Amino acid sequence: MSHKITIYTDGAASGNPGPGGYGVVLISGHHRKELSDGFRLTTNNRMELLAVIVALETLRFSGSEVTLYTDSRYVADAVEKGWLFEWEKKHFKKKKNPDLWKRFLKAYRKHKVKFIWIKGHTQNTENERCDRLAVLASQSVHLQEDKGYCQEEDLLFTDKEE
Repeated sequence: MSHKITIYTDGAASGNPGPGGYGVVLISGHHRKELSDGFRLTTNNRMELLAVIVALETLRFSGSEVTLYTDSRYVADAVEKGWLFEWEKKHFKKKKNPDLWKRFLKAYRKHKVKFIWIKGHTQNTENERCDRLAVLASQSVHLQEDKGYCQEEDLLFTDKEE
């Protein structure tokens, strides 16, 4: 039996890079779950992508039919237009966020996912809720380190010093 799940996601960063967070709303039948978390130094695109990853990783059953709404063209277009799969063939050479894209692919391939891009801040109740969750998470006192972003930054600084 296939489980049908609707997911809404959003990411936010105050400054880019800066403190950031993601928000997720998962809906299946009468069940609803909200997720969010915040990071000290990250980017909006990383948070948009991480929201999708966390949502998909949260699903309990493989093979779920997922309709995923996002206001991120970065994420939706990468998948729906097939760019991501070309990046993967080239081992993400010269692409940002390879750590997250690889993690995304593992979760994505466990389900049947259809992305639907929606315009942000247009009174879509669930998208607005995700936005609030993401912003609140980014303002938390207890922000995590986005290790993937920090590693990229460390590499950039190392290259400049040599």
